Amino acid sequence: MKKISIKIQTEKLDLKDCYDFVTDDSCGGIAAFIGTVRNHTNSKEVLKLEFTAYHAMAIKEMEKIAHKALEKFSIEKIAIHHAEGLLNIGDVPVIITAAAAHRKAAFEACQYAIDTLKETVPIWKKEFFADGEVWVNAHP
Repeated sequence: MKKISIKIQTEKLDLKDCYDFVTDDSCGGIAAFIGTVRNHTNSKEVLKLEFTAYHAMAIKEMEKIAHKALEKFSIEKIAIHHAEGLLNIGDVPVIITAAAAHRKAAFEACQYAIDTLKETVPIWKKEFFADGEVWVNAHP
């Protein structure tokens, strides 16, 4: 049985896809983190975002995060899906779902996954404003 689902895609992310992947009869809790593009950052209006990934390394790092979450939090399954390309306000750049026998493990796994993803995965974000643009979260 496959325990992780990792994707980076230009197509719109699908919460149902992530939910369906982690659904398991042995699990009493499914938690989800859904990141959305907000309309501001640091009191400045955001018009849109662009995400770019170094695919081979990003997939490998996301798999590491998923496997670590499986070990650390007693979850049964986890999905980590990230968007690439231009996204508008309200669009979804990241979805993480986790299933466990008990809710606490699922919540903790989702938080660990998003926090670690933002720190270690080579996916870069460019914010577009009325007066220019800037790359943020430039890590590995």
